[in-house]
Amino acid sequence: MTPAHLLLLPVLLPVLSGCLALLHDGLRWRRAMLLGTAVLLVVVAGWLLIAADRGTYGIYRLGDWPVPVAIVLVLDRLSAAMLLLTAVIGVLGAWRATDGTDRVAPHFHTLYLLQVAGLNGAFLAGDLFNLFVFFELLLIASYALLVYGATTPRLKAGVQYVVLNVTGSSVFLVAIGVLYGVAGSLNFADLAARIAVAPEADAALLRSGALLLLVVFALKAAAAPLSFWLPGAYAATTPAVATLFAMMTKVGVYAIIRTGTLLFGSDAGVVSGAYAPWLTGAAVATILVGTLAAFGATSTARMVSALLVVSVGTMLCAVALFTERALAAALFYLVHSTLAAAAMFLVAGIVPAPASARMATGALYTIGAIAIAGVPPLAGFLGKALILQATPPDARGLWVWSVVLLSSALAVVALARGGVTLFWEQATVSPSDNAPAPAPTPRQPSGYPAGGALLAVVLLSIFAGPAGAYAQRTAHQLLMSGGYVQAVLSTPGGR
Repeated sequence: MTPAHLLLLPVLLPVLSGCLALLHDGLRWRRAMLLGTAVLLVVVAGWLLIAADRGTYGIYRLGDWPVPVAIVLVLDRLSAAMLLLTAVIGVLGAWRATDGTDRVAPHFHTLYLLQVAGLNGAFLAGDLFNLFVFFELLLIASYALLVYGATTPRLKAGVQYVVLNVTGSSVFLVAIGVLYGVAGSLNFADLAARIAVAPEADAALLRSGALLLLVVFALKAAAAPLSFWLPGAYAATTPAVATLFAMMTKVGVYAIIRTGTLLFGSDAGVVSGAYAPWLTGAAVATILVGTLAAFGATSTARMVSALLVVSVGTMLCAVALFTERALAAALFYLVHSTLAAAAMFLVAGIVPAPASARMATGALYTIGAIAIAGVPPLAGFLGKALILQATPPDARGLWVWSVVLLSSALAVVALARGGVTLFWEQATVSPSDNAPAPAPTPRQPSGYPAGGALLAVVLLSIFAGPAGAYAQRTAHQLLMSGGYVQAVLSTPGGR
C-alpha cells in the first residue's frame, strides 16, 4: 500500500466495519466494531491532516483510469480538516449510542458507519458525480437513522426529510447534466480548466448549472429559505444520531466553498463569482429564521437545532465574501459551531436530570450554551469576531454586523430561558406528601459524551492560535485554485 492508498481508508474502514457488524448478532461485537472504527478514523484523519498541511495534494485514481474518466479522491487542507472533524463527531455520537440507542434496531451500527463513510467520501470526492453518489450514501443511511423507534414525530419528520432530499437529489442530477452538456467533464480539476476558457455563448447555461448546484447545496446546508426542515428532523431523532447529523449541514457548506472557489471563483471566466450575489441575502435570512425558531422552540433539542441553523447562516455570511480572511474565519467558526452543536445535542439527551445529577448537568448546559451562543470566553466568540472583522464596512456589512450581533444576544436570552425552565423551575417543584410514588424511569444516560464534546470546544479555544493559522493556510490554498487543477491534471494519467 502506497501513501496514496491511505486516502481510501476514511471510506473503506467504515464500510468494511459496517459489513462485519452484520455478520454477528452480539451487541458487544457490534459496539466494538462501531467504537473501534470511530477511534481508528480519528487516528487516520489526524495523520492525513498532518500530511495535507505540508501544502501538497494527495491524489488517488481508483482503477488507475486516466483523468477525467477516473474516480479521483483528492486530499487538501480543507478535506483533511473536515475528515478529522467528522471523525471526532463520529466518536462522540458512537459513545452516546452505547447508552442504549443502539438497541432500538438491529442494524444501527452498520447504518451509522455507512453515514460516516458517505460524509468522508463527500469530502474526498474529486468530481461532481461521485459527490452526488456519496451524498446519496449518507442520505440513505440518515433516512433509516432518523426514523429509528418509529414514533409519530420521527415518521413525520422522516417523510418530510426524505421528500425534500429526493427533490434536491433530482435537481443535483439536472445540474450535473447541464454542466456536463456544456463543458464535457465532471472532474473538478478538468471542469475548472474548461469553465475558465468557456466562450460567452456558454455563459447562460454554465450560470444556470452553477445556481442549480447552489440550490442543492443550500438545501443540504439548511440555508433559508430551505432551512425549515431541519429543526423538526434533528429534534425528532435520538441524541446520538443528532450528534452525527450536526455534520450533515457542513457537507452543504463544504460543497459551496469547494465549488465556489474551484469552479466558480475569480478564475472562472464568464461565470466568475456566480455564487456571491445570492449568498449574503440567504445567509442573513438564515440567521433571522433560525433565531426566531430558537425562540419558538418547545424543547432543548429543537432549540439547539434552530441555533444550528443560525450558525450555518453566520458562516455563510463570511463564505459569501470569498476572500482569504473571510474564508479563514468561516472555517474556524465551522469547526467550533459543529462541536458546540454536537455538545448541546448530547446535553439535550440528559435533561431533565434527576436531582442527584442536576448540578453537573446544569454546568454542562451552561458551558454548552456559552459555546453555541458564541459569547466569551470560548472560541465561538473569536470565530464571530473574525467573521465581522472580515466583513467590509458597506451596506452589506451593516446588515451582517447587525444581524449577527442581534442573533447572538437573542440566542443568549433563548438559552437562558431554556435553562431556567429546565433547572430552576424543575428544582422548585416538590411533590405532595400524598402524591403517588413516581413510576420507575430508565437509567439516566451518561453525561460523559457531552463532557467530551465540551472538552473539545475548550481545547479549540485554548489552541485557537494554531487552529486559526491552519484555517488561514486552508483559505489561501482554496483561493489558489490553480494549484488544485495542476496537481490533479499533472498526475500520471492526468489530462
